[in-house]
Amino acid sequence: MAELSIQQMFDLALQHHRRGQLQEARELCLGIVAREPEHADALHTLGVIALQGGQSQAAVEWIGRAISIYVDRANDSPQVESLRRDLAESHGNLGIALGRVGRLDDAITALRQALVFRPDSAEVYNNLGHVLQTKGDLAGAIDAFRRAVSLRSDYAEAYSNLGNALRAAGRIDEALTALRRAPDLGAHRPEAYNHLGVTLAAANRREEAIAAFAQAIALRPEYCEAHNNLAHTLQDLGRLDEAIACFDRALGIQPSHPTIHSNRLLALHFHPRYDAAALLREAQEWNRRHAEPLKKEIRPHGNDREADRRLRIGYVSPDFRNHCQSFFTIPLLRQHNHRDFEIFCYSNVAHPDDFTRRIEGHADVWRNIRGMSDEQAAELVRSDRIDILVDLAMHLCDGRLLLFARKPAPVQVAWLAYPGTTGLSSIDYRLTDPFLDPPGTGDADYCEQSFRLPDTFWCYDPLSGEPAVNALPALSAGHFTFGCLNNFCKVNGLATSLWCKVLAKVPDSRLIVLCPPGEHRDKLRQALGVEAQRIEFVAHQPRRQYLQTYHRIDLGLDTFPYNGHTTSLDSLWMGVPVVTLPGRTVVSRAGYSQASNLGLAEQLVAQSPEQFVEIAAHLAADLPRLSQLRAGLRERMQRSPLMDAGRFARNMESAYRQMWRRWCQTP
Repeated sequence: MAELSIQQMFDLALQHHRRGQLQEARELCLGIVAREPEHADALHTLGVIALQGGQSQAAVEWIGRAISIYVDRANDSPQVESLRRDLAESHGNLGIALGRVGRLDDAITALRQALVFRPDSAEVYNNLGHVLQTKGDLAGAIDAFRRAVSLRSDYAEAYSNLGNALRAAGRIDEALTALRRAPDLGAHRPEAYNHLGVTLAAANRREEAIAAFAQAIALRPEYCEAHNNLAHTLQDLGRLDEAIACFDRALGIQPSHPTIHSNRLLALHFHPRYDAAALLREAQEWNRRHAEPLKKEIRPHGNDREADRRLRIGYVSPDFRNHCQSFFTIPLLRQHNHRDFEIFCYSNVAHPDDFTRRIEGHADVWRNIRGMSDEQAAELVRSDRIDILVDLAMHLCDGRLLLFARKPAPVQVAWLAYPGTTGLSSIDYRLTDPFLDPPGTGDADYCEQSFRLPDTFWCYDPLSGEPAVNALPALSAGHFTFGCLNNFCKVNGLATSLWCKVLAKVPDSRLIVLCPPGEHRDKLRQALGVEAQRIEFVAHQPRRQYLQTYHRIDLGLDTFPYNGHTTSLDSLWMGVPVVTLPGRTVVSRAGYSQASNLGLAEQLVAQSPEQFVEIAAHLAADLPRLSQLRAGLRERMQRSPLMDAGRFARNMESAYRQMWRRWCQTP
């Protein structure tokens, strides 16, 4: 049989490619390139096949070679229009590949170059918007998506992307408009209902969101992301059993999905059924399933083992932004001793803001790892020769635990996200304090070694003195008001049963609860068993209005088993003490830790459910005492370890130095 010509081989390769026969197409293109190394179309097709197969770096190399040949050919070819089309397509595909390997600036350049040749390409604008959003440029992304839908009014994916970008920018009503206009919603595509559900949840319309996710799942029962998002929404409403069941269904579809597995693990912390041993088992299962396979990527560390030299400390977080973590990271970073410690921040922030820039100003070195793979980020940490790498997210949203699984630093530490365990064998220490984890107890509940800071796990700075503390509201309101502004997912039957007894013990008292709108408010009223006028619900609010809500609260009531953490510190800052009840897990001892650091454990910490009710009722009956406590609580906080940033930073640095010396002494 006669040998096929180059053109015949390429035509056949294209036929295979159109049929989805990627391996056959690839082999033909490789044969072409072996015979004609400068065959740009075959090189480009090899790049496209690599892109489709998830080999993004190979795609960058193949397409890059093709583009250089197209450019050379364009300089002396009369086929200008054909080459413009080839250059537009190849630059567009190169931009996609560069975005996937984390080279976002290069991706943007490539996509903009594609638009030079094809300014009417809705697809390129859509891809450009995706990369710009990944980079954190929401305004640019929104503009690119709008251009895409203006060029193609039936472009469902671009409408969805526009809606998602508007939602991320906080423009919820515009996001809903864009998503409802998406053609695929009318076509009953499950992706459209899923995106609509996410935006409805962001708009605090969670029951509508549940209906949208249910529609997506009805259209595609194996739709993993919709099950995950439905679980999140149910969790927000305190429907934990249903949420965990949804997470289980999502993991049944994709057992290897680390993010969904993290979401499920975090949800278990809110459920009274899970004790510390159960949480450890679940965390270790996460490690076994997702982190252990990466052990082969761990390499020896060549860091200088001098015990007292200047150390490089790296903090990894998606929350270097307007987020509650900033009330703890800013005071620490502001007080670090930069003579003895060089501070690196690895930012995984999706949308940087003024807080991001403020935090960046406290770092010696700032690295943006958003858009990088975990492998790329780990290599960056290793190349920076970080001595101690600190994870600030654990299993929270956008955490980078698979970066830590590769152990790019010789010492790795978990702190701040929540007191608990990551489950990762590659993380050496978890920071805690003597109240969260009393010495001699509980160390077997964590896979990391517990390192107890002398005073407190948290060092808090509200970053503003406003609003001021007001007088005790009960003195003028004519009734006593309890309150709980914790995340509603922490509210369960145990908490409501005790609140019910407190309200019964204090006649005509009121209760203010942070709770999203919906029928679950009626369910909580029924569970509390008191007249409707005695319960007031508030939704999520901007921070200043949220803090002003404490002006109407006399005494805080904690949740169990997951206490208020940042919320309780906000409450104390506003002069509102919080009655708490420690439990079987470390997240249930946050209130005890905070009260102990204020010298108020005897007054606010119950040892039994019965005592919780008695403490709350006793304080409500002694308004002069409570008024005096309120008036001095902010100053008490400012004088305590909870707000002594200099002391906290020295304690953290001492911990780091001790950890480092231990590593230096290991073989």
